[in-house]
Amino acid sequence: MAMQQNGSASDIHKRNDRSASNHPITTNGNEEVEHQQTGRFTFSAEPTLEDIRRMQAEFTDERNWNQFHQPRNLLLALVGEVGEVSELFQWRGEVVEGLPDWTEPEREHLAQELSDVLIYLVELAEKCNVDLPRAVLGKMALNRLKYPANKVHGSAKKYTEYKD
Repeated sequence: MAMQQNGSASDIHKRNDRSASNHPITTNGNEEVEHQQTGRFTFSAEPTLEDIRRMQAEFTDERNWNQFHQPRNLLLALVGEVGEVSELFQWRGEVVEGLPDWTEPEREHLAQELSDVLIYLVELAEKCNVDLPRAVLGKMALNRLKYPANKVHGSAKKYTEYKD
């Protein structure tokens, strides 16, 4: 997607080099702490979703592309980008978390395609006036109700399959 050509994107990539090389950065500024406690990968604190929305809006405005970036078009572009991510996993069988068997160029290609997905998702949310961070909070609260940990622990069943 065009976002990779935006000068801001390369600046962000430089700031995020540590997270790209699996060195976790937490949002509270205490590097490594969360990773050591949970053993999980963490995202860098920047850019925020609002930063991404703003950068893409500027990028689109500078090119007079808003006429093409309407909800339907953005949804179709998003689906296309998800397809490109799928192609990277196609024919590989099960893929181990962390992608230890992937080459650096394969990882970079995946990062670019996932970035395209995120950029289109954020722009689609903007055009539909959906505040994604707030929507995520609401959805997580709903999921907690639908899938109480004490009831679903270790099971992949859909919430409608659980008996009280």
